[in-house]
Formats: sequence, structure tokens, C-alpha cells
Amino acid sequence: MKKEISKSRTKSRRRKRGDDEMLPEYDFSGGVRGKYFRAYRKGSTVTVYKGDGTVEGRHFKPTEGVLVVDRDVRKYFPDAESVNSALRALIALFPQKPHKTKAKTGDASK
Repeated sequence: MKKEISKSRTKSRRRKRGDDEMLPEYDFSGGVRGKYFRAYRKGSTVTVYKGDGTVEGRHFKPTEGVLVVDRDVRKYFPDAESVNSALRALIALFPQKPHKTKAKTGDASK
């Protein structure tokens, strides 16, 4: 007895790899942007079960210096190399020596 395969499953099998089109059965309409952002920044704990029966908990935090680039910016800067290149060009526009600001005295007559 042959098992029937649904049309949507057959279509998904025909898809080429690298196709970025969203499948109709994926529904993110109830999703919340940034829901796990703070939790991601705190890190996560992974329980490691060793072969000798011992258990070890390891805590992982995002590597120091990791930056999250917003989606609209990612369209223009898709990788670290492009971001660093743009920032170096911007840094070149800064004055060589930062100006020191004068302390405010509170005297409005000056």
C-alpha cells in the first residue's frame, strides 16, 4: 500500500537549496521582536553529562566585543569586514586629538 504524500511536502522537496522564500506553513504573525535579547546578553548554562557519570554545568556568555547589527543596517553591511571598513572610514573623519571641554562655571554673563 502506497503512502500518499501531500502536495506541499512534494513542493518543498522540489525547492532548490538556498531559496530564501518563506514557506506558507510558517506563521510568525504572533512573534515578538527582541523577546530573548536580554536573556541572550546574560548568556546560557549548558549541562554536560560526561562518560564517567559526572555532570558539569558550563556557563557561556557572548564573546566580549560582539555587536548585534539591526536588520536594516545588515542590508548594507552583511559581514564584519564591511562594517569594520565603514567604521574605519568614519573614524578617519574624526579630529586627530579630541577637544577637551571647559568646565561650566554657571556664570551666564560669559
